[in-house]
Amino acid sequence: MSSSQLHPADIEFSAIEVGRDLLLVIGGGVRHIGAASTAYMEEGNVKVSTSAVPHHKEHTVSESIAMRVAAALDRTVTVVMGIHYDNLSKEGIARVVEIVNLKVDQYLFGQNLKR
Repeated sequence: MSSSQLHPADIEFSAIEVGRDLLLVIGGGVRHIGAASTAYMEEGNVKVSTSAVPHHKEHTVSESIAMRVAAALDRTVTVVMGIHYDNLSKEGIARVVEIVNLKVDQYLFGQNLKR
């Protein structure tokens, strides 16, 4: 998929409850697994562990999202992310990150309403 086809609705965000923990799957364009980040609370601090597929850059986003959601919800969170668009410009990358962060914000807002 090319960057000219980037549309916010194309980036999917799904949340799966895994007991007390949470799995977030984020994909767009040509979906794949580019990185997985798990954040958890330890002695009042958020810790994170990330695994990235070589030559992929999703870990730069998945790690911060996992940490933010784990801190906000006080639970272990794993983010699996894979987004690919051909020939994506720096502006296009920034737009993808903006869309992903908006979807995370919307999810967190919905979670806070339930509490």
